[in-house]
Amino acid sequence: MAGPRTSETQRRGRRPAVVTVLDMGSTKTVCLIARMVPSDTGRYLSARTHQAEIVGIGHTRSLGMKSGVVVDLDAAERSIRHAVEAAERMAGVTVDSMIVNLSAGRPKSTICSASLTLKDKPVSQREIEQVLRAAVARAARVDRHVVHLLPIDHMLDGERGIVDPRGMIGSELTLNMHLLSADVAPVRNLELAINRAHLSIETLVATPYASGLATLVDDELELGCACIDMGGGTTSIAIFSEHRFVHTETLPLGGHHVTMDVARGLNCRLEDAERLKVMQGSVIATSVDDRDIIQVPSMDEDRHEGGHQIPRSLLNRIVAARVEETLEMLRERINASGCSSVVGKRVVLTGGAAQLGGLPDMARRILGRNVRIGRPLGVRGLPAAAKGPAFAAAVGLMVYPQVAADDHSSERFRGTASVKRTGTEGPLGRMTQWIKESF
Repeated sequence: MAGPRTSETQRRGRRPAVVTVLDMGSTKTVCLIARMVPSDTGRYLSARTHQAEIVGIGHTRSLGMKSGVVVDLDAAERSIRHAVEAAERMAGVTVDSMIVNLSAGRPKSTICSASLTLKDKPVSQREIEQVLRAAVARAARVDRHVVHLLPIDHMLDGERGIVDPRGMIGSELTLNMHLLSADVAPVRNLELAINRAHLSIETLVATPYASGLATLVDDELELGCACIDMGGGTTSIAIFSEHRFVHTETLPLGGHHVTMDVARGLNCRLEDAERLKVMQGSVIATSVDDRDIIQVPSMDEDRHEGGHQIPRSLLNRIVAARVEETLEMLRERINASGCSSVVGKRVVLTGGAAQLGGLPDMARRILGRNVRIGRPLGVRGLPAAAKGPAFAAAVGLMVYPQVAADDHSSERFRGTASVKRTGTEGPLGRMTQWIKESF
């Protein structure tokens, strides 16, 4: 009975922590402030040790952003200030640093490996740390910004998939790591825009990785799954296998490109094109589309005068053409990545553009896989309007510290020049340490 009593004592001694995240997209900027409470999140989210309770939320239209890249510092700063100040007022706290998503910089995945000769002796913790340091040193030579450096698995004499090699005997130990890097300039401009709002970045998290953390359940993470985040300016993929983030791809296409196509094709304003796309558009044609008539507002100042009517089928053809192109490119990227067998038949769509009517059906046909819409899981306090796939990345940013502690990425890569924003020395580092000590 001593074990349970000790566990209960530790449970009573745990204290909540507060984490702030910023999701900077091409169409919206979201700031969430949450209290992380120790909790048993259930059998489907067993990797999470804590549950996020939202205490503050700020949401505003993104300015100065295009395809995830900062193109106007002043405008981007205003968006950040509006979102953060709204969240601060609601939560009653003042924010100075936050976890931020990254979509820009042409993210690229590579496998970084390092080997160590063992001379047929049992593997100890010392050898594991040596091969880890060698892999990190190799990653440090990359001339791009290292966003993530995550262990995938160990190999012992060529045998892959070894989770914990300690005590095993072999002649060569190899560590495979997923290195996700991005161009330096877009990362620096993003940091500059946030610094101008008198805030600092605690760590950067790839957008599709965050979306996957928020929407995927244990079986999908274990068996292998592709999480496709369809945002306003970019569409990105995160591939997971055996609870590891193993690959990513990014396309410079998103929901805003569909809106632009509608505006050009129907000769209307962008705001009207967005409304038509969301309220009336679909990627699947029906038998009544030719008979349904839609009113398209005029581009004149007096918008109640004039305008024109079109059949719904014309709008749907415009929307479907761009979405079909995007899905075909995604299929090609998945097949070319070498991870097609890892993904299997499992695809989860998330992001604001994933809410287009008929999208799951088209994705099933083009990708040839089972498709579902992913919504944020395991979070309390989100308003009804923020429970959809558009807010998956923001919620995933709050899950990230728990995963960072699990895969040791926030503590063992300290001191590497290229990996300088893991949060080890700041609030994220203290939070991951707090999460560890809670259990």
